[in-house]
Formats: sequence, C-alpha cells, structure tokens
Amino acid sequence: MRTIHVIGIGAGDPDQLTLQAVRALRDTDVFFVLDKGEVKSDLTQVRRDMLATHVPEGTYRVVEARDPERDRTAGGTAYSPAVGDWRSARADIYERLMAEELGEQETGAFLVWGDPALYDSTIGILEEVRARGTVDFTYDVVPGISSVSALVARHRTGLNRVARPVQITTGRRLAEGFPDGVDDVVVMLDAHQTFRQYADEDMDIFWGAYIGTPDEMLVAGPLAEAAPRIERLRAEARERKGWIMDTYLLRRNPERP
Repeated sequence: MRTIHVIGIGAGDPDQLTLQAVRALRDTDVFFVLDKGEVKSDLTQVRRDMLATHVPEGTYRVVEARDPERDRTAGGTAYSPAVGDWRSARADIYERLMAEELGEQETGAFLVWGDPALYDSTIGILEEVRARGTVDFTYDVVPGISSVSALVARHRTGLNRVARPVQITTGRRLAEGFPDGVDDVVVMLDAHQTFRQYADEDMDIFWGAYIGTPDEMLVAGPLAEAAPRIERLRAEARERKGWIMDTYLLRRNPERP
C-alpha cells in the first residue's frame, strides 16, 4: 500500500525541523511540491534546500505540480464554497500525483509550512481523496513548529496570560469584531491589515513577517504607535518580494490604568 507522510517543516527556518521530521524525510521516496508560480519560487527553493541538507542525494524524487488558483474575490456567503472548490481542485492534483507518480510500495510526502493541523488544508484534502476510493493509501502526520509558536518565541512572550484564554482566528473573522471574552488574539491570513480597526483601543501588537527566514521582520509595541510602521514595512516588503506572509498577536489591556 502507498504511504504518505504529511510533514510539518516549520515557519521557514531550516533549524526548526524536528528529529521526527528528518526521519520522515529520509523515509520518503517521492516528495510532492505544489508550485505557486515564479513570484513565490523562493518557497519551493527552501523546500529543496531542506531536502538537500537532510536527505542523501539520489535517494528520492521531487515531483512538482502547479497549485490551482483560488478565487480570492469571493466574500460573505461565497467564501466557503470558493475555498471548497479550491480544495477539490487540489484533491484532483493529489489524486493524480499519487496514482501516477507513486508506486504501490513507495512512500510519498507533502511538506507543509508550519504545522499541518493549524490553518492548513493538506489533511482535509487527503481525506477527500481517500473518500473517492480511487487510490489506496495510508498516511501519517508529523507536527511542525507553527508560525504562531515562532512568532511569540521571537518576541519573547507567551500566547496567553495567567488564567486567561487565547484565541487563534483570521483577519476575515477579526473584521467582524474582536472576540468576546478574550483579550489575547492571534491573527493569521490577514491580507487587509485588520488590526487598523482597533488602533484607537488600548492594545499591544506583536507582529512578524517571513518568520524564520532571512527576510524576517518583527515589530512590537502599543498598537496605535506600531500600526503605521507595520503598514509601511508591509507595503515595502510586498513591493520588493511580490508576496507576504505575516502573523500577529493582539493583546488587549483592559486593566491597565
């Protein structure tokens, strides 16, 4: 039976690979990489560099396929169906790759940024392929260091405060309002800098982009003071690289005088 490893490779720093991840890399015959185009080609190169560092040359193959485009204009009630269509398009590619590029006794792998269990679609897509019943395979999941863990480590802070909860959400959800009953909120997938909605409130922000890579940028401080700097850095970085991946922690201070 075909075997698939879903391997969390961390937020970008090659040193964030766990020993379990390295063992899984060395157990793999075929690595499947979805190429996001020339603009993000450096993300593909980071994966190749990790393989060159940790896996003996000549013991594996890399098979690339073009990642399908997702409708990023869909909003409101159309958002979830658009994501569902994109995931099904990815499932078509996964299904074809495993059927055509992976022998029945071989092991394949998908290298996932951060942790496969946090805002990543790979596990769900593999379950969709399994449900189709056209390719017989089993899979396991190797956890990785998420951008959330890397963010707070780089800022030398914790996610939560004593006896208080923390919530992880998206920029789209944050735009609908700050979560009730929570003062520490991690925001991911925010293309619209939603933190600006709260610049007049007593909050601190811990922000990071390209975490764990040579392009890493970090900003922390009172939101009202930090927001303009983050906007400027973000715009400059996006202009320079053509894309940006960032994460931030908003910390409300209801008890501060």
